[in-house]
Amino acid sequence: MAMKERELMDMKERDGDVVENVVKKSNRIGGDSVSFVLLNLSSVGPKNLHSRRQNKQINVSINPLVFQTLYLVHGIDIMFPIDIIFYMNLLLFLLDVIVISGETGCGKTTQLPQYILESEIESGRGAFCSIICTQPRRISAMAVAERVSAERGEPLGETVGYKVRLEGMKGKNTHLLFCTSGILLRRLLSDRNLNGITHVFVDEIHERGMNEDFLLIVLKDLLPRRRDLRLVLMSATLNAELFSSYFGGAPTIHIPGFTYPVRAHFLEDVLEMTGYKLTSFNQIDDYGQDKLWKTQKQLVPRKRKNQITALVEDALNKSSFESYSGRARDSLSCWTPDCIGFNLIEAVLCHISRKERQGAVLVFMTGWEDISSLRDQLKAHPLLGDPNRVLLLTCHGSMGTSEQKLIFGRPPPNIRKIVLATNMAEASITINDVVFVVDCGKAKETSYDALNNTPCLLPSWISQASARQRRGRAGRVLPGECYHLYPKCVYHAFAEYQLPELLRTPLNSLCLQIKSLQVASIGEFLSAALQPPEPLAVQNAIDFLTSIGALDDKENLTSLGKYLSILPVDPKLGKMLIMGAVFHCFDPVLTIVSGLSVRDPFLLPQDKKDLAGTAKSRFSAKDYSDHMALVRAYEGWKDAEREGSAYEYCWRNFLSAQTLQAIHSLRKQFNYILRDAGLVGADASINNKLSHNQSLVRAIICSGLFPGIASVVHRETSMSFKTMDDGQVLLFANSVNARYQTIPYPWLVFGEKVRVNTVFIRDSTGVSDSILILFGGALNHGVQAGHLRMLDGYIDFFMDPSLVDCYLKLKEELNELIQKKLEDPSLDIHQEGKYLMLAVQELVSGDQCEGRFVFGRDSRKPKESGDNSRFTKDGTNPKSLLQTLLMRAGHSPPKYKTKHLKTNEFRALVEFKGMQFVGKPKKNKQLAERDAAIEALAWLTHTSENHRDEEDNSPPDVTDNMLKLLGKRRRSKRQSG
Repeated sequence: MAMKERELMDMKERDGDVVENVVKKSNRIGGDSVSFVLLNLSSVGPKNLHSRRQNKQINVSINPLVFQTLYLVHGIDIMFPIDIIFYMNLLLFLLDVIVISGETGCGKTTQLPQYILESEIESGRGAFCSIICTQPRRISAMAVAERVSAERGEPLGETVGYKVRLEGMKGKNTHLLFCTSGILLRRLLSDRNLNGITHVFVDEIHERGMNEDFLLIVLKDLLPRRRDLRLVLMSATLNAELFSSYFGGAPTIHIPGFTYPVRAHFLEDVLEMTGYKLTSFNQIDDYGQDKLWKTQKQLVPRKRKNQITALVEDALNKSSFESYSGRARDSLSCWTPDCIGFNLIEAVLCHISRKERQGAVLVFMTGWEDISSLRDQLKAHPLLGDPNRVLLLTCHGSMGTSEQKLIFGRPPPNIRKIVLATNMAEASITINDVVFVVDCGKAKETSYDALNNTPCLLPSWISQASARQRRGRAGRVLPGECYHLYPKCVYHAFAEYQLPELLRTPLNSLCLQIKSLQVASIGEFLSAALQPPEPLAVQNAIDFLTSIGALDDKENLTSLGKYLSILPVDPKLGKMLIMGAVFHCFDPVLTIVSGLSVRDPFLLPQDKKDLAGTAKSRFSAKDYSDHMALVRAYEGWKDAEREGSAYEYCWRNFLSAQTLQAIHSLRKQFNYILRDAGLVGADASINNKLSHNQSLVRAIICSGLFPGIASVVHRETSMSFKTMDDGQVLLFANSVNARYQTIPYPWLVFGEKVRVNTVFIRDSTGVSDSILILFGGALNHGVQAGHLRMLDGYIDFFMDPSLVDCYLKLKEELNELIQKKLEDPSLDIHQEGKYLMLAVQELVSGDQCEGRFVFGRDSRKPKESGDNSRFTKDGTNPKSLLQTLLMRAGHSPPKYKTKHLKTNEFRALVEFKGMQFVGKPKKNKQLAERDAAIEALAWLTHTSENHRDEEDNSPPDVTDNMLKLLGKRRRSKRQSG
């Protein structure tokens, strides 16, 4: 059907119904004329349409079925070639929002934004066109920008640019900007209307990252205020209906892409073709996590069977694998789903290298640790580690530009490229020459237990959509092969799509950003999300922000909260940074915060773990702090860099030069932000006037990481750590504190805890009681004189009653002084509160382990019940409690001597600091030693049976003898001095 030229000219002069009329006519047009309709739509002219949009909404998006008639002919999808111009001719006239799903390689990311730009330039509106295209990862934003600028034959940074954290290339003539979602969110915080932006593309929305879901809420709220703004949502999977319905039935387009067929091989096929034999000994347990744990004894046993194991067993019992050899079936019966088979991956790569045609191999691993371990293993292989035959590369989120070029480039002739990648290679980047994919079936992701307020970091099974995405990375240039290292029945048990990040991670940073948008209620705002998080998770985040002083009781931003909202960092780290600036300890704290914001610079090679741990311990200098070790490592690197020996320094100390460089860049960014806010000045000597005071730096670390606090409990032959929410926890093996038998601090503050099979804490620093009292949470009076409580009574401090009011007054005045500084950044607190600051410095420097406080325990002598061992009231072993008390006072552990009596009983003596305490005779050696410990505790806490009623339930007076002991220690120090 042909349209007359007169009719087309008349259409240009009609009102906003013109597009509707063309669409309606398209229902009567055959399939051969669809492209003709699209071209006729382009003749309407976006300028005329744009002017009418402000007065009358063109009713295209009301009924998506009308829109779909352009792509359906007699119920069959019209498969256009990859020429996306046909789609974009219509896209230019769509209202507000459009959702595009496109298969990998269809060109949606690189071509659609370009075509919008070209169309605007040809229409004379190029000078006013400003397009932002978000990517979930920095590497993809940089790679796509480079690709698009190369396609246009222009240098990067002119028409096309990019902006990611810490770097960017754009100029005054940049009209197409690729950036991370976080960058666009930061702009929205300062420019709620996105003034000057004409088009926003949100790419890879199927990944459901937290920033992307947050961005959708904000953009949905923005559209009614910006009727001229065009929003394009792009997904690599076919769940576009979810996003379409969220935006009121926005039109959807599916753009098919061309790929060669890819043949899928599941575990049963892989075992059959390679002949590899799975046993219980050749599978690496727990995703390689054994290298993170201090000792094998700390491992928590898992249930022998889980749902995945049961699936495989059922399939074997039902003869689902009867067509496979007995060897393959035997291997399947040994398969352990909780393990990642490095040896199996090695066998598959050998099979490909020896028997398959040329082509790159992409191996999907769970995370950087597994990539690093597998790389080390493959380098030691005679074939896969031969650089003349294999180019072995890694692909991860923080790789540099030079690494990217190697990944995207083609290897020399007769050399096979093997890329070990995280799940970022599923859709964020495209490696064109990949022919073979090896899929372990897992991705490391954080899940969140809102009930216990604990994030859990575990490699989890991917979704079916992710498995298809991984498979689709092969077959770009040739027919491909995908080796899924899990049975087909397990694949069918996968969830269809991944759980959104908003539903499985802590919401602290997100809630702070929400408040910076001047939103009244965080919960109300998040209820408008595509899939709202649990109310308990939201409340946990609000409670946390309140506890660190970022929000008040009415959910309003405080002065501290306003500063935190401008820092692109976790709120607790932001608070630490601000406190470092306030107390003039800026430089070391700046390094700590920057280091905790990137990957750990301390490397832990699988075959050199002990050497790497020893190297890190040298940086600790026995100050029981991972954070201070980081500071010394960075400062040493800067010195080595000035001397031209940075490479040797990193190699010798197992440090990542790339991560140290990232820390350096972050330091500059944070320094600039705080200088702009007025919290630090240009004079580094003033900013760092007290940086030499390590006790004050510990206090600043505590102020930022609180309430991440663990008690140090010394036992007879070891020590343990306890937190408020989790009870006993473990240290990651790469912590400097995991290498000590004793820690002379009562507390560890830590930045992160994760649940693997049990709860682990990482990056810890020992702090004293005075530091925790002055720089921790709010304090309350206890039930008697000399008693203070913190964290609703989880932490108890017992001291001389005269000290209670002193500490409370100091803390109150200190908080008031900090508040004044935040309200008036030009205020010098060391002048305004000169004597207060001197008192604080004296307390945090001189209180280290003086033992004036007893951690949360009633140390009085308990009743004895028959032959039961005599424990304290809360069940603590008295020997452990005595050792903890003495260690905290800075003394050596007590020594026990036991005598076997003629009555066949045992009597023990405990000795420390020249004093001896004898217990009552007991039936065995262990009970006798415990009784001696109780006698010593009774004397130390002034609760001896000679002058204390057993029926007296009042808390003990923990003062006299402990203070005498400390006084004796001080006198001996003065005499020796």
